[in-house]
Amino acid sequence: MDLAAALLQFDRADTNLARAEACWNEMRALIPEEITFISGSDDAARYNELARDLRELVKGLPAIHGEVLSIEIPDPDDVAQSRLDAHEIGEISIVIDVERSLAAPGDALAGYRHLLDRTRRHMVRSPAGELFKQVDERLVKLAERVPRDGTSLADDTEWRQVVETITEAERLVGSSVKRNGRWGDLRRHIGFAQAVDLHDIAENDWPSVRADLKQALYAEREPIEIDVADLGALANEQPQGRVSSALAWDALGDDEDFERLVFSLISASDGYENSTWLTKTNAPDRSRDLSVDRVIRDPLAGTIRQRVIIQCKHWRAKSVAVPDVAATQAAMTLWEPPAVDVLVIATTGRFTSDAVAWIEKHNHEGKRPRIEMWADSHLELLLAQRPALVSEFGLRPS
Repeated sequence: MDLAAALLQFDRADTNLARAEACWNEMRALIPEEITFISGSDDAARYNELARDLRELVKGLPAIHGEVLSIEIPDPDDVAQSRLDAHEIGEISIVIDVERSLAAPGDALAGYRHLLDRTRRHMVRSPAGELFKQVDERLVKLAERVPRDGTSLADDTEWRQVVETITEAERLVGSSVKRNGRWGDLRRHIGFAQAVDLHDIAENDWPSVRADLKQALYAEREPIEIDVADLGALANEQPQGRVSSALAWDALGDDEDFERLVFSLISASDGYENSTWLTKTNAPDRSRDLSVDRVIRDPLAGTIRQRVIIQCKHWRAKSVAVPDVAATQAAMTLWEPPAVDVLVIATTGRFTSDAVAWIEKHNHEGKRPRIEMWADSHLELLLAQRPALVSEFGLRPS
């Protein structure tokens, strides 16, 4: 079965599940919270009709990794009788059992939803990543060719390819996307299809939408696959050999993966607070800035807070040179006020010797902001203390 056919099956399961969720929500609202018997009423007739629909919808949901959804539908009159019994004999355990029976269908549907979304993410993560790269590359190429004016792009082949690829990426990710970004602006600019709209999409809309799409592909608490069944047995084997701190930086699919890694690093580190993404800059290197407060607690001077801006450069093919550092330092005025105290340039590559000398001279002269270099070797030291992040991003060579 190809990807399109597989997605169709997932979409159908999603539709059946959404209908089942809506069905149960309406049924739950028909069950009185007080001791009330509803047999023979219009509410009872509606409840029974919905119960039949729910059973059919549950049958229409396929197994996932061998797990089949099963729901036991409570009877409203049985619920009322149990509440009456509990009231008469004062037995709290009956009340607890009743409330559990009422929560069970919703919990079962939520569990299936969780499994469905996780399985879909696993299936589409790789092809979606390829589509993101295609959109990035095509937007850069098209923006270089087309000036920022009112020229219509409706008949431009490359423009149509960009629009189709964005639509395909959204289709792959599915309904789990939380649309916090510039989705409305993206749709509006696609509809106008002028050259000026292309540049707005490349510089603002797509980076924002892509962040939402990528976030939908990665669940914070999703388990990472482990190759052994018993870690104790593995330890008893007394494995031998050298342990390298070198990381497989190429495992990061694109610039945004590196940005997510650095964001996760500062968010999980003591002494750093209020970590946030800043709006994507229009820099040619397409890097994006992160903002965080560095908190220094001195027993004599008290608490000192420094505003830190981190620019992430996933550069493996070249080193960070003097022009790159100077341009980044000059751009800090865009994020003021408040003043930027420290600029961190984080790269998966290295700094040229001239760039190192330039930064050291800048800092020695006391100029603001102070510039710190986080090259690949420094990041490897930081991440050596955080193996969970290394594992999460697949940075350890197998």
